[in-house]
Amino acid sequence: MAISPARTIAYETLRRVEAEGAYASDVLHAELPASVKAEDTALATELTLGVLRWRRLLDFLLDRSLKKPVAKLDLPVAIALRIGLYQLRHLDRVPASAAVNESVELVKRARKASAATLVNAVLRRAASESGGLIEKLFPQDLSPAERLAILQSHPTWMVERWLARLGPSNTEGLLKANNRTPHLSCAINDVDRREAITSSLAKAGLRVTPGQLLKNAIAVTGGSPARTDAFRHGWISIQDEASQIVPLLLDVHPGDRALDVCAAPGGKTPTLVRATGRAGVVVAADRHAHRLRAMRAHFERVGLRDVAIVELDATKSLPFGAKFDRILVDAPCSGTGTLARHPEIRWRLRPEQLAEFHALQAGMLMMALAALARGGRLVYSTCSIEPEENDEVVAKALAASRSVRRVTAGEMARALTKHLVPGVEAEGLFDRLGQFKTLPGAQDCDGFFAAAIEKE
Repeated sequence: MAISPARTIAYETLRRVEAEGAYASDVLHAELPASVKAEDTALATELTLGVLRWRRLLDFLLDRSLKKPVAKLDLPVAIALRIGLYQLRHLDRVPASAAVNESVELVKRARKASAATLVNAVLRRAASESGGLIEKLFPQDLSPAERLAILQSHPTWMVERWLARLGPSNTEGLLKANNRTPHLSCAINDVDRREAITSSLAKAGLRVTPGQLLKNAIAVTGGSPARTDAFRHGWISIQDEASQIVPLLLDVHPGDRALDVCAAPGGKTPTLVRATGRAGVVVAADRHAHRLRAMRAHFERVGLRDVAIVELDATKSLPFGAKFDRILVDAPCSGTGTLARHPEIRWRLRPEQLAEFHALQAGMLMMALAALARGGRLVYSTCSIEPEENDEVVAKALAASRSVRRVTAGEMARALTKHLVPGVEAEGLFDRLGQFKTLPGAQDCDGFFAAAIEKE
């Protein structure tokens, strides 16, 4: 029996995520060239990300029919079971027979034919009872956090800390948002071509709607914008709206010297280049050569030629003789604000890593502040929603640095207002300290943090 291309690609992607530590989005990009049919691309993406989002709940349900936990089975068997059960519980349009039979074929192709009978029996049983209420299967002594963590398929430690900090309502909203397919937003790189861009995307079969926050953002559904002429020509870039906002908070002026410290893959740098103009200087830096190569390719696609690309270690003294008027430190982080887009993070991240990220980020911020000119502004940002990586990093830098101040909420709002869709109140995007914060579930975008510091 032949296996559909979509299931083959999903299986291979999940195998590489588990066995090699790869990121699903990167593997899917490589495994889904333009020659793959649109319907196969859509199903492969749905299966891959759906299984990663719901892995804990899938394993909880599968374990009831197994002699040992699914996590301890041979990896090909575990993946085939998860793919099969995800289809049975989440994809109404997929016939149960296809979900079961192709999962059996997957283990045979992986040379685990001895497990074919097991996969067949477990999934057929699951097909017969897929409509049952899950809560009835929980032990009576299960804690509320554990119950919620299983139902919404997150690690218990994450749910416990979010409940303590955000409360039940916001936590449940966050968990549900992490399990939904996130909006696909694009930044318009050439605003003069806006009508041509939307027309080109529509001709490619995509539905385009205005951004919810930014004038120069659009939301796209019905296909992949990366396969369109608008993307190939560099007219648009795929970028979440919260991510698009971060470089705008620098309030860059024509002629400024701007530094993007952790620039790769380069999504925020174009905003700096457009704002500085021909009279300005923009330096885009990163530590790893392969990321610099990817960033250079991105700059070529969007037509950025006047950018100095530098390889450096941002945890050490920055190798520049002159100071910068504007510095962006979009620091490496846990990524807990992007769990809908990168669901594998939730299974890899360990609580002790938050302290490790804190030390790394604080070091980067201190080095960057030393390169900031008097009267200059630095924006520190992450795609994390954890205080150890956000509020506490900024507070530590402010306490240790002389002649710096936090930019107020009012100042931040004034810099951002001109970029926002009419009716969106800039003040609502900042906390009382002037820190930009978004939370999945509360806003329809990724979870981001940004704070601005100026040197007096």
